[in-house]
Amino acid sequence: MTAPSVTTTGTAVCGARRRFVLVAVAVATVDLVSKAIASRALAGRDVDLPGPLDLSLAYNSGVAFSIGVGVPPWVLVALATGIATVVAIAAWRGQFPSAVAAGLVVGGAAANVVDRLQAGSVVDMLHTGWWPTFNLADVWIVVGCALLVLTELNASRRRDKSPDPNPSQGASHQ
Repeated sequence: MTAPSVTTTGTAVCGARRRFVLVAVAVATVDLVSKAIASRALAGRDVDLPGPLDLSLAYNSGVAFSIGVGVPPWVLVALATGIATVVAIAAWRGQFPSAVAAGLVVGGAAANVVDRLQAGSVVDMLHTGWWPTFNLADVWIVVGCALLVLTELNASRRRDKSPDPNPSQGASHQ
């Protein structure tokens, strides 16, 4: 078995980076557009949808589930930006098995940061009645985090099952 060439490895890294950036930009764009539409279409009214999900406009000045209400917006922006930056750097360096999952997390976080910078709060519009109101960025972040965990567990299992490339190291020879 031969080692991958630098060109093959370089191409794979570029492809992963491209997927990461495209996913992050796409999900941030979709989220910000959905928030703009919700802000106009849901002002002063709720929409009951069939099934467990309804549309109801809310403004969250805290973080997930309105934790941190009253914390200055700049603190929340700095925290979210710092976490998204760490994830983005790790994804750029290829430290995650899934560039797509990392893109979901970074894109969702970026969209919520942009929203908070514009208004001091985040627009939420997805309402279940049994869960705090949330937005698409929150969905992207949760799904991305879950995929990061699952793909890392899968990659870890594959590493554990792969044969040791140097089985004679550490063994005594007679």
